Amino acid sequence: MHLKTIINCAMSADGKIALKSRRQTKISNEDDRKRVHKLRNSVQAILVGVETVISDDPKLTVNEKYVKSPRQPARIVLDSDGRTPSGALVLNGAARTIIVTNERCRKTFPNAEVVRCGRDEIDLEKLLPILEKKGIKKMLVEGGSKVIWSFLKARLADEVCIFIGSMVIGGDTAPTPAGGLGAEDENSIVPLKLKDAQVLGSGVLVRYEVVK
Repeated sequence: MHLKTIINCAMSADGKIALKSRRQTKISNEDDRKRVHKLRNSVQAILVGVETVISDDPKLTVNEKYVKSPRQPARIVLDSDGRTPSGALVLNGAARTIIVTNERCRKTFPNAEVVRCGRDEIDLEKLLPILEKKGIKKMLVEGGSKVIWSFLKARLADEVCIFIGSMVIGGDTAPTPAGGLGAEDENSIVPLKLKDAQVLGSGVLVRYEVVK
């Protein structure tokens, strides 16, 4: 059994995940937040990119408001050049933290284990077996948009969960769930298979399987 990877994000009705300034805004409602924290509690790790850590400074923990006696998953940050700030909340010791850098980065971080993988950019295909050996069987990928696209492009994600909030953000430059360079041609488009859709309060949750 390979490491199962679930992409989870929230977007507006027009497909935006943040304001045009890239500043986060609340899209999930209370029903979705409860779902997300239960989902976090069911995995062994939550993964984000360093841009998410720098811009949003998330804790990446399970909130006791939504889950009684939570089992905190490991927090994984993809950080090629070691830019995670020493005061970032992911380094607060509240849960196991793994910072993944490239092989040339020699930086260390408080309360965190460092995994070096890939010469310049992090090699995700090499990383997943390393994480699996560390006891991670199921992982949640929460962003940002470049990281999400990297997992989809490499067909390393198994499932995609998108909560669609009842709002319109607009803006040509406002980020979408999958960023990066995107598909170069029709053959590069990542096909999905719809598993189910569910009304959550004022929004809708759609779940897809990634076709490989």
